[in-house]
Amino acid sequence: MMGSNVHWLLDVAINEGELDAFKTLMKEMVEATQSNESGAMIYEWFISEDEKNCHMYERYVDSAAMMIHLGSFGANFAERFFAAVTPARFTVYGDPSSEVREALAGFGVVHMAEIGGFAR
Repeated sequence: MMGSNVHWLLDVAINEGELDAFKTLMKEMVEATQSNESGAMIYEWFISEDEKNCHMYERYVDSAAMMIHLGSFGANFAERFFAAVTPARFTVYGDPSSEVREALAGFGVVHMAEIGGFAR
């Protein structure tokens, strides 16, 4: 089992006319997360060929690290993020704390518990 790591896959539709703003915001968010959040293990963004959808895969060492990220996101990026995209699907993997579950409760999150496998 993978232990205390928690991760998510967020699928968003990029709002009409917001692609450039979204790409600029992505660069800021990646830089801030990489520079300031040592508990962020994986932070990857993938865009569709037509540049209308983006998948964000994020993995954190534990729920506390995920909460640090959520705090930074809320304080610095949330308003511009939600102006640029419309969330389509949000899946959280692992066993997040009740604090993480509560913080994400309004986003229609699907929680997936680990039942097997490994990570290297």
